[in-house]
Amino acid sequence: MRLTSEQRLDEGVLEREFSLGEVPGILWTPASASVPAPLILLGHPPLGLRKMYPRLVDRARHSAAAGFATATIELPGSGDRPRWPAAEQARAALRRAMEAGEPVSAEIIDALILPLVDKTVPEWQAALDTLLSLPEIGGPVGYSGGVISIGTRLAAVEPRISAAVLFAGSFVPRAMFEEARQVTIPLHVLLQWDDEGNDRQAALDLFDAFGSREKTLHANMGGHTGVPQFAGDAAGQFFTRHLK
Repeated sequence: MRLTSEQRLDEGVLEREFSLGEVPGILWTPASASVPAPLILLGHPPLGLRKMYPRLVDRARHSAAAGFATATIELPGSGDRPRWPAAEQARAALRRAMEAGEPVSAEIIDALILPLVDKTVPEWQAALDTLLSLPEIGGPVGYSGGVISIGTRLAAVEPRISAAVLFAGSFVPRAMFEEARQVTIPLHVLLQWDDEGNDRQAALDLFDAFGSREKTLHANMGGHTGVPQFAGDAAGQFFTRHLK
C-alpha cells in the first residue's frame, strides 16, 4: 500500500489516498478513536472516483461521525486506470439500446456486469487484506453501496464481511440470483422506486432471492440520486447494530 496524499477534513477526519499496484483508493478514518475502528467498504458505480468523490466523502463523513473507518477503490477501466475496451463496448451497446427505446437484453447486461464483478471482487479482497493490517482498523467489516452485483458476490464469498447495505440501482445478470441465495449475512437494501435506470422487478426478485434470515428492503419514491437523508440514517443505524 503506497500513500499518495493525506489531508484532514473539517471534522478532523483523516483522508488518505493510496494505491495498491495499479488500483487507486481512498481511506477515511475518524478523528479520534480509543480502539481500532470497524471498517465499511464504500461501493460505487464505474464513473470514476473523481466524479463520485462528493458523494463518497459525504458518506465517509457520516460514517466517521458514528465511529467507522471507510475505504473505496477505483473500479477497473474507470478514472485513471487503463482503458478496458470490452467494458467500453458493453456500455456503448447499453447506450444504443436505451437511446433506441429498446429493452436491454440479458446479453448486454451479462457483458456489462459479470466481467466487472469478476475483476473487482478480488481487488476488493486484496484491499481488505491491506486495510485490516493497519493498526487503526480492527473490523468487523461492512459493505455499503453498488454495483449491487459486486456487493452480492462479496457478501457471498468474503467471510470477513459481516453485514451489507446494498444499493439497488444497477442491472442484475440472471446468474447473480443463484449467488444471492448463498448470501446469509444481515442485509439492508435501498431501492429508489422510480429509478430511471433500474429494473424495479429485478431488484425485488433479487431481494427475494437473498438467503439471509435478516434482510430489510427500504424503498422510497424518487429517482436514482434522490435517496432521502433519513434512508441514509437508517442504513447507518443498521451498521451500528451489526458492526459495533
